[in-house]
Amino acid sequence: MSIRQRCFALVPAAGMGKRMGASQNKQYLLLQGKPILARTLQTFQDSQLVDGIILIIPAEERDYCQREVVDRYRLTKVLEIVAGGAERQYSVMNGLLALRRYAVDEDIILIHDGVRPFIDEALLHQVIELAAHGVGALVAVPAKDTIKIVRNNTVVDTHQRSELWQAQTPQGFRFDLIFTAHQRAADEAFLGTDDCSLLERCQLPVQVVRGSYRNIKITTPEDLLVAEQFLTASEEGHSR
Repeated sequence: MSIRQRCFALVPAAGMGKRMGASQNKQYLLLQGKPILARTLQTFQDSQLVDGIILIIPAEERDYCQREVVDRYRLTKVLEIVAGGAERQYSVMNGLLALRRYAVDEDIILIHDGVRPFIDEALLHQVIELAAHGVGALVAVPAKDTIKIVRNNTVVDTHQRSELWQAQTPQGFRFDLIFTAHQRAADEAFLGTDDCSLLERCQLPVQVVRGSYRNIKITTPEDLLVAEQFLTASEEGHSR
C-alpha cells in the first residue's frame, strides 16, 4: 500500500434482521455480553491499518447507536453515523457519499457487514494490499455443498462445486473505483448482489482473498449459537 493511501472501513448495519426473530435489530443483540456490532467495529478500532469508520444504520437508530455502541465502547474512529437506504446497495452508496468528505481517489475502502464480528488483522492486511493494486478484493471461501440452480422448485442446472466460492466481507477497493461503480449502478437502476458485482459489470478485475469459515454473518438464531461457540473456543484457547 502506498504511503499516501489511507484506509477507511464502511460498515453497513441498516438491515432489519427479520430472520433473527428478535425484539431488536440483530446488530444490537449481545454476543457474550457485548453487542455484535460493537464487536465488529472493535476490530477496525484496534487496527493500525484503518484510519476511520463510516457506520450505516437505520435513520431512527442513530441516537441509540451513538450512545449504546459508539460512545459506550469508545469507538473513536467512527467519523459519522449515516442513515441507510431501502436496500443494502443504497445504504453503501450513502456511506460512500459521506466518505467523500474524508477520502481521496487513491484511498482504500473496506466494505464490511456489521454482523460479521470474526475478522482479524491478518485478513484486513491481505485485502488492503490487494485493493491497493487497483483491483477489487473479495474475501471468499470454497463452497462446501453442491449448489443447484432452481426455478419454480425445479432444478435446472448444477454447477461444478470446484468453481463456486461463497462471498464474504470485507471487500476492498480503491475509493474512486467503487464510487464510480456504485454511481453507474445507480444511474442505470442496477441492483447487484454485492459490491464486487458492481465492479464486475464495469469489466474491472476482482480477485479472491481466501477467507475463513469462522467469518460468519450472524443472521439467524442458529448463527448466534455458532458465534457463541466460536468465542468460547477462542477464550479457552487463549487461557491455555
